[in-house]
Amino acid sequence: MNILAIDIGGTMIKYGLVSSDGKILSTDKIKTEASKGLNNILNKIDNIFKRYKENNPVGIAVSGTGQINGMIGKVIGGTPIIPNWIGTNLVKILEEKYKLPAILENDVNCVALAEKWIGTGKELHNFICLTIGTGIGGGIILNNQLFRGENFVAGEFGHILIKKGKFQDFASTTALIRLTKEKTGKVLNGEEIFDLAKKGIIEYQNIISEWIEDLTDGLSSLIYCFNPKDIILGGGVLEQGNYLLRKIEDSLSKKIGPRFKENLNIKQAKLGNNAGMIGAAYLLLEKINKK
Repeated sequence: MNILAIDIGGTMIKYGLVSSDGKILSTDKIKTEASKGLNNILNKIDNIFKRYKENNPVGIAVSGTGQINGMIGKVIGGTPIIPNWIGTNLVKILEEKYKLPAILENDVNCVALAEKWIGTGKELHNFICLTIGTGIGGGIILNNQLFRGENFVAGEFGHILIKKGKFQDFASTTALIRLTKEKTGKVLNGEEIFDLAKKGIIEYQNIISEWIEDLTDGLSSLIYCFNPKDIILGGGVLEQGNYLLRKIEDSLSKKIGPRFKENLNIKQAKLGNNAGMIGAAYLLLEKINKK
């Protein structure tokens, strides 16, 4: 059983076939060209569908940017980076056109579901998932289910306030790059910044320490709200693995009380860039199995 999975981001659209046990069978990507609007996105989806039509997909699973009512597959809010995207019931459009079941869910919710299905959260009943990248996104798994919130926008962790301002403005990878430029005048990516710190250059170690303090300010607020056992962190910067996780844990330990530290685990997401497609495929299978 093959699922056509599509992950629509602001910059790139990732797509491919996912098996019924979550394996990526084929994958590729194209530029989103977000400024060209909704019709451009629909044309790209159509081209993707034509490419995989002969594989007889059982449905179309879409992970998308923005605030999304995943129960009906409608974009209900978010940053208007794709003109006419907000207000679109993509599932209705896709199901009417292709006569196949379809789903649409927020990209980070899909990441959380993917990690729950076959990733770091496989054995966990409850966890919080954050992706650290251009901004900070969140997904919440409670009692093995995705928690969407009253208006389907739960988990917008990037918008919580820390003492400096909005969480994602100071703790995203974008924020780390900006802080490095402010301190050194150099434009470096996250990997380059960490490489310099690992070489023992104090200036970059201090930059990372400052950034981690902002990151754990936000995480500590979430810990006090949810009292989670497990927090799963994803995004390219988490490829630093234990080097970064240990620093996060050390900083957090100074900011949260003993009962909140008890059994707390900070873990690295496992599925990387494919998580959105995998989580969307999971939701599509859930929809098919409910019929």
